[in-house]
Amino acid sequence: MGCWKGLSTVLACLLLLRPLPSPACPAACRCSTGEADCSKHALREVPQSLSANTSALWLGYNFITVLGPHSFPPLPGLLLLSLPHNCLGLIHSQALVGLGALQELDLSNNCLTVLTPKTFLPLTSLATLDLSSNRLGELEPGVLHDLPQLRALLLQDNPWVCSCGILPLWRWLSHNREKVQEKSLLQCKVPEQLSNYPIMAFGNESFRQCQETSLSGQHYIIFLIIGPFSFVASIFFCTIMGSIIVVYHNLRRESHFRRKPRTSRGC
Repeated sequence: MGCWKGLSTVLACLLLLRPLPSPACPAACRCSTGEADCSKHALREVPQSLSANTSALWLGYNFITVLGPHSFPPLPGLLLLSLPHNCLGLIHSQALVGLGALQELDLSNNCLTVLTPKTFLPLTSLATLDLSSNRLGELEPGVLHDLPQLRALLLQDNPWVCSCGILPLWRWLSHNREKVQEKSLLQCKVPEQLSNYPIMAFGNESFRQCQETSLSGQHYIIFLIIGPFSFVASIFFCTIMGSIIVVYHNLRRESHFRRKPRTSRGC
């Protein structure tokens, strides 16, 4: 009995001395304290076995072309996310859910053409956003307005289309000049006559011809009601007017025949 007791004591001590398991690290990544470098490994999606304690994640130079809904595992402490050079073309509106602590996001050198107002909605703490060297021609209204902590924005080397569609971006830039990095590199690409013209050089008069109309659902319902009603009313009106004209012409014809003198015949 004494031997068994001594052996169990030794085993208990060995278990206590055994090192604690290290946080999860995907095979394609190099991990250190709070950081995961998963760049240059031909990844097509975000690794899911990342440690929940990850504060910095590098995913550059891979083949992640789409970020679908909930692309990331729960990473409540992630502060930096780097995704350059991935040919990334689509970010789902729910792709960045769960990254509310994120402060720096690098999406440069990708193939983004459209960003919706919901794209960055979960990132309430974002301070730095790099969208340079993509394929953005304009930004929809609201894309940047829901980033209250944004302090630095990079937008250069995009094929900006300087038409009425760029008005929301121009307005944001006009009120947030101090947040835009490399302002001198924000230039028009289209149309050709404005190629290389600085976006920040436009004034209010440049957008005078851009009429913005915001119609509510009630307006559209009214239009849907008025449209068919107007059509029916126009048919009814035309029918009435046509009938009146026909009756008028008939009355004139009868009056003409009544007034026409009769010719007398010889005896």
